[in-house]
Amino acid sequence: MNQAFTPLLAFIGVVAMIPVVLWLVRRAGGVRAGQRGLLNLVDSLAVSPSQRVVVVSLQQGGAQRWLVLGVGGESITPLATLDAPPSVPLDVQNPQAPTVAQMISRWRGEQSTGGPHAR
Repeated sequence: MNQAFTPLLAFIGVVAMIPVVLWLVRRAGGVRAGQRGLLNLVDSLAVSPSQRVVVVSLQQGGAQRWLVLGVGGESITPLATLDAPPSVPLDVQNPQAPTVAQMISRWRGEQSTGGPHAR
């Protein structure tokens, strides 16, 4: 191969890697390996394209509180402060889990377990 093409191929390789690296950074950006910080997102709900209701867990010493916040385009408004439950129910942690499990069961040809989303 001609040496004139080597820098061109290197440039094309670097440009092709940019989207891959950006995707990896975005995927790993919110993940803290094994650490729990002072604030943790419990759940959020989009009320409109520019407004959300967000539940944030706040760890204060040994006590844990939930902050319910209204998040808009230019402001964050505290809506409520609650004592955190001892454990977060599984359907709040991963609301799609029962549905996905049932879809896998149907795909495998098994009978439905009769959960809340069963037909």
